[in-house]
Parts: sequence; C-alpha cells; structure tokens
Amino acid sequence: MLEGIIRESTAKSATKALRKDGYLIANIYGGGEPNINAAFKKNDFIRFVKNKEKLVFEAKLGAKRYPIVIEEYQSDPVTGDLLHADLRVVVKDKLARYLVPVKTVGVPKGVKNKGVFITMKKRLPVQCQGKDLPNDFTIDVSDLDVGDTILTRDVKAPKGVTILLDGRVAVTGVIKAK
Repeated sequence: MLEGIIRESTAKSATKALRKDGYLIANIYGGGEPNINAAFKKNDFIRFVKNKEKLVFEAKLGAKRYPIVIEEYQSDPVTGDLLHADLRVVVKDKLARYLVPVKTVGVPKGVKNKGVFITMKKRLPVQCQGKDLPNDFTIDVSDLDVGDTILTRDVKAPKGVTILLDGRVAVTGVIKAK
C-alpha cells in the first residue's frame, strides 16, 4: 500500500518546500469525496507504481484508505522528472470514466518483412463501474503484417465495460518502413 500525507497548504512556497524534501505533489478526486491535496515520497511512489500488479491500488492518507487509479501525471520536459500526479478514487458501484492501458503480446510478422510496429493508443478511455474495471487490454499482435492495424472495434472489452472511442480508431499496427 502506498502511504502519503495530506497537504495543509497549497501555496507555491509550501509546494516548493515539499518538492525540495523529495515529495511528489498529487491531487486525489472523484467518488463523491472532496478533492484531497496530497503528497507522496517520490521514490516510494515510482517504485510502487512500477511494481503494482493491478490498475487499482490503495493509498493511505492519514487514517483513511482510498482505492485509486492514476488518471494523469506531469513530468519536467527537460529532465523527465516526475512533478505532479492526478489520482482518481474508484467507487465499486458508480459508473465513471477511466483510462485503461493497452498491452501488446507477441512480435508482428510484418516486422520481419521490413515493417515498423507502432502503437497509436497506449490507453483507451472506458466507461464502467469500479468493480468491472479491467487491469488492461491485452492484444495479440503476432498476426499483423505490413499495412495491418488493430482498431478499437477489434478490442474485446469485458462485460460491463464500454470503450468510448469510435470503432474506426487505430490502436496499433505495422507500417511500411521508409
């Protein structure tokens, strides 16, 4: 479980002081809760997120625990240093929108035919209840040849999950190398 602190002040000076002490600034929102201004030890946050097995994870702030997902994060454009994270509270019986990662499995046969494998959508927006939220969409790309694509209509969503993109949007594919 990820542990953090609740920020008392949202002033620029307080934020700078927390960042200087090695904290990552975060906002936790959604689920009918009031917005929470939080901070996590940056190294602990990165280590935890890299090693988590599920999309939804628990964060402890003070005495309360929150089931959350990472909605978005901001990093420094020059150094790549993580600056800020937006986290969304997951409510099991409430319909909400989430971003679910796309994972590809296999090596496309088009890569052997001088093609380049590209992923256009790393995460797909979905609408579902928190209890139905999938960890990821796993797509087998081993049959893709040069010029082939996988569209959102080809992605199989579990029961109760609706992908919020048009069915003609490309998720991944193999293009001809120039």
